[in-house]
Amino acid sequence: MAIAGLSRVDFPEAAALKSLCRIYTHQVTIMSVAHLDGSPYTAAMMSHATALRIAAATISLICVGAIPVAWAQDASAWEGELHAAARLIAGAARHSAETTWQRAGIEIRLDPGWKTYWRYPGDSGVPPTLDFDASENVKSVTTLWPAPQRFSDGAGGHSIGYHDDVVLPLRIVLKDATKPASLHVKLGYAVCGNLCVPAQADLGLIVSGKPNAEEPALVGAEARVPRRIPLGASTGPGGGLSIRSVHREAVGTHERVVVDVAAPDGAPVDLFVEGPTPDWALPLPEPDRPAPDGMSGIRRFAFDLDGLPPGARAAGATLTLTAVSPADAIEVEAHLD
Repeated sequence: MAIAGLSRVDFPEAAALKSLCRIYTHQVTIMSVAHLDGSPYTAAMMSHATALRIAAATISLICVGAIPVAWAQDASAWEGELHAAARLIAGAARHSAETTWQRAGIEIRLDPGWKTYWRYPGDSGVPPTLDFDASENVKSVTTLWPAPQRFSDGAGGHSIGYHDDVVLPLRIVLKDATKPASLHVKLGYAVCGNLCVPAQADLGLIVSGKPNAEEPALVGAEARVPRRIPLGASTGPGGGLSIRSVHREAVGTHERVVVDVAAPDGAPVDLFVEGPTPDWALPLPEPDRPAPDGMSGIRRFAFDLDGLPPGARAAGATLTLTAVSPADAIEVEAHLD
């Protein structure tokens, strides 16, 4: 039997028992329909038919319970909240020189005009929480974050996140690559329009690593994950983004950080910054004065060194900078001197 969106994953030790179950189930099914000839049932026939149905149900339960069969899914069911819904999707296995991982993703669909947040939400908002502890045959899960957008939070600040539909790609490393994995995630996220609503989803599916209908969505989401490049890297012949320099400077009684981003002429660019730990609440970078003459193609951003946790020092801290344009996105680590 074929079920849309599912592929069967069988375990070899069940082969003999499956054959036996198919034989008995087929025989009982034939006997069960033998009286369906349009004639009225007699009491004896009804009793006999009932007995056959009980026998068929018993054999089915024995067979289903005895055969360790899993159904590998393309996607879990949508779990809806007010103004949003979420599900898990699975894709094909991928291989590298170091390891093999299963491709999957968390898809969040939002009502028009509503948004949810990136891993760093900006001036306001709540980042998603992901708990994979209930998964089986899963060694590790790495969450990837597609390039986000900046939104006005309605209170003079800005938040960072997504609207419409977003897929967070997942890379799943299995404990035993010869067996399927049961992926389970408890997802917590916020959905915001004129007000914010907390949302939760408890999602699970079996992943087998076989190509399926969700592969294009996962490939597209991975293509929007920022490329990791070193500080000062050249944009190359394609004219992509790069971060040329990061430095601190004093302004009156406080310090700020200035970032020079190289980008193609005319391309809109935005910049986001994260501290070394989640308790750093740095402000969003803003476009600054034009770059000095002779620095063609450079967009200058700046942000104040505010929002550091108690006892933290800016000197020597490692910041993560994410630059985003419509055609490119990069992620760069920079050490403050």
